[in-house]
Amino acid sequence: MFHRYKINPHERGLLFKDGDLVTVLGPGAHWYLDPLMKLRLHVVLPRVNPWLVHPSLDLIARSGMLGSEATVIDLNDHQRGLVWIDKRFARLLAPGLYVLWNVEHEVRVEIVDARSMQLVHADLPVIMKGSGAIELLEIVNVEAGRNGVWFRDGAYQATLGPGAWVFWKGTGRLKVIDVDLREQTLDISGQEIMTADKVTLRLNALVVYRVTDPLRSVAEVDGAGQALYRAAQLALREIVGARELDVLLVSKEALATELSELTKARAGELGLTVLSTGIRDVILPGDMKDLMNKVMEARKAAEASLISRREETASMRMQANTAKILESNPTLMKLKELEVLEKVADKANLTVLLGGESGLNERVMKLL
Repeated sequence: MFHRYKINPHERGLLFKDGDLVTVLGPGAHWYLDPLMKLRLHVVLPRVNPWLVHPSLDLIARSGMLGSEATVIDLNDHQRGLVWIDKRFARLLAPGLYVLWNVEHEVRVEIVDARSMQLVHADLPVIMKGSGAIELLEIVNVEAGRNGVWFRDGAYQATLGPGAWVFWKGTGRLKVIDVDLREQTLDISGQEIMTADKVTLRLNALVVYRVTDPLRSVAEVDGAGQALYRAAQLALREIVGARELDVLLVSKEALATELSELTKARAGELGLTVLSTGIRDVILPGDMKDLMNKVMEARKAAEASLISRREETASMRMQANTAKILESNPTLMKLKELEVLEKVADKANLTVLLGGESGLNERVMKLL
């Protein structure tokens, strides 16, 4: 008629009758009258497993018989639970009913409202590694030199800096767009454009830019870099089409400056800032290149001929001045003749014989 139930230390007994919880038994011996054998005992070990797991958990939690020996956690659809056991983070809890024994462990439960979607907590690095994190959390890592633009259900929420950002799953449609804030280069190559004088040439240009407004760069257009690339293409066609070839070849810096001015306005609309522009190459067609080489060759030949004529004129002017000096000074003229005679004799290995009174001897003696 009577049944004895022995509960050992560190154990607890859940006594049921016809599926209903009768009582919670602590350590010790307990006697119950059970003539019809309807009592059923379920023994648990709170020290081994602080989580109470039972098919009738809802009945047990709402019976009120657990008292201060257990913590009952009942989370609605918008709530999540953070559980610490013995001052160590244990797990994250999804909406539902949970029971934790307090008799063998120090239990602390923090209930969080997940409707804000983002989880902000001082112990976030530990929480991200805890049990249940994979199922309940969406972790977004933003690298250095980048920003993340956060949208919830299509609506802008915030711009996230470098670091780890954590969001609750199942609370809305999450989208974080990665935006690179470092300097980037657009290589605008192979642009075939006709000049004002109907010469088709090929241009290679560079545009260096940086994202300064992450939200605008992703909200205004799909692909801000490509939009800036197209704007630079059109600007190049506008600039080159208004100039003749000769002007373009001698004013590359002016071309780059005007390209920068035309692209800066469009870049600002896209959330970008143009840092610098440059014209890397100007490639002419083969026949035009040959023609330009001939023009350059003719120009250099004309310059060389002009220099030669200038030198000849200067030489003739000097000779005329020398002749005037010699004409006015007969003695200097005779010394010049002797100098020439000496040079001729030295090079030709000649022997000079001075004649009689009427010869060179007399002239030399008179000179001396």
